[in-house]
Amino acid sequence: MRRNPDGTGICPTAKPNGDAFYRRVLHILDRQQIPFLIGGAYMLRRCSEILRDTKDLDVFVCRRDFNRALDVLAGAGYQTEMSFSHWLGKVISGNFFVDLIFSSGNGICRVDDIWFEHALEGEVFGRPVKFCPPEETIWSKSFVMERERYDGADIAHLLLCCAPGMDWQRLLQRFDTHWRVLLSHLILFGFVYPGERSLIPGWMIEELSRRLKDDRGRDEGTGLCQGTLLSRGQYLDDIERWGYNDARLQPTTGGMTLEEVARWTAPAVNQDQR
Repeated sequence: MRRNPDGTGICPTAKPNGDAFYRRVLHILDRQQIPFLIGGAYMLRRCSEILRDTKDLDVFVCRRDFNRALDVLAGAGYQTEMSFSHWLGKVISGNFFVDLIFSSGNGICRVDDIWFEHALEGEVFGRPVKFCPPEETIWSKSFVMERERYDGADIAHLLLCCAPGMDWQRLLQRFDTHWRVLLSHLILFGFVYPGERSLIPGWMIEELSRRLKDDRGRDEGTGLCQGTLLSRGQYLDDIERWGYNDARLQPTTGGMTLEEVARWTAPAVNQDQR
């Protein structure tokens, strides 16, 4: 059955000695008038009753605000780093850290003004904040299909809790040419919750099914592997041995540079070699 969230966005399982760090980071961003949104485990808590133990806080900002956010937090005495130049930086305090996010690991789901226009109101660490919208959260999480991490359950839970109030047209527009990824998650939702299939609008299933039927037998993007948009490590043989082009390097998809792809892929390669 669907849950009725209390709307506080407070995650009781967060470590108490990390709260002061997170609270101060948010205070600094507020004081410097840097717009931000809360995502990750705290956003999931805002939209459902799911609690997740966490040592980090996901803070989403537009790319135009990212450098200034990192600079002011470094000026406040925190260790900061540009972890991956195409989507993520970190603010560190002991064993706790804030992920400062302006895109997604595959370079597709960039934070823009629309995220803020449709943000959810709530509270975390005793202060009012805005949370990432469910639509953009689903969009971003849909591409996380690594061997060690798959966000499909988060998507199913967000659909379960948020479907009645979602902007389905905007969600479809977000996926754009990658609508097959959205369809795959909607099909899995119907498998996970056979008694809740009616939560997904009929027109959405009909539209995606029509596209699938129209594209049957039609090849596009010859020589292109889009698997790298789902996993940074599991499709490397396709690129390195079988001669497929990496979709992350395409201007119309990830738009990443060779250097960014290499840096983002390296941890997956090292993990497979252990």
